[in-house]
Amino acid sequence: DIMFILTVTGKEKEGAYSVEDESGVRILYLFEEEDDAERYVMMLEDEDYPEMTIMEVDDNLIIKTCEYHGYDYTIITSDDIVIPPKINHDII
Repeated sequence: DIMFILTVTGKEKEGAYSVEDESGVRILYLFEEEDDAERYVMMLEDEDYPEMTIMEVDDNLIIKTCEYHGYDYTIITSDDIVIPPKINHDII
């Protein structure tokens, strides 16, 4: 099966979009549905994030890659509602 991740347009090889949780841990969002990824990208654009690209990934491969490298991830299903965090424009 496939899932969808987000990357900054033009920087697809540099890594995927992730969100920092309250304790500073970065969490990769894996979207089950492309429509949900597209809606999230639109919300990011409203928050003045850089332009994002949605990439298809093999679900087994991306999960194994995350586990191998010790990356935290969460699977965003069609039942989940996720809202982008506000960003500090000085950091970007």
